[in-house]
Amino acid sequence: MQELTQQASKIQNQDKRLIVNTMRLANAFYESLAIKFKSFDLSAEQFNVLRILRGQQGKPANMCLIQERMISKTSNTTRLVDKLLAKGLVTRTVCEENRRKIEVCITAKGLELLEQIDPILAQKEAELLSKLSSSDKEHFANQIEHILNHFNT
Repeated sequence: MQELTQQASKIQNQDKRLIVNTMRLANAFYESLAIKFKSFDLSAEQFNVLRILRGQQGKPANMCLIQERMISKTSNTTRLVDKLLAKGLVTRTVCEENRRKIEVCITAKGLELLEQIDPILAQKEAELLSKLSSSDKEHFANQIEHILNHFNT
């Protein structure tokens, strides 16, 4: 890891250095959190679907809504929901008003699993960001959001 950091710091172009380091940081977060999910027999993408569904507060979500809110837009939402369905963590029904629309809800088992994961995830997130002050975290989050807003315009 230190060797990669030294290599990245040698990049002369500041823009490229920022992009490379941002990608490396995102990957490091993802890998660190994926290890935690693995112990619950979940992928990070499956966890993301469960969190999206929990955020619906009991209301069903269709596949388009889930896909829109996914962190990784390349995920196969149907396949993820199928795997969660097989584990009993979600339900899937056909909408009565529009038979082409599939509605997905989180089950009590899915909510219980998230309750188990939440404190472990919070601890890991705190550990990963422990070297930053509150103002650094706020500034960094604002800068990332500013950059991301340019992708949405």
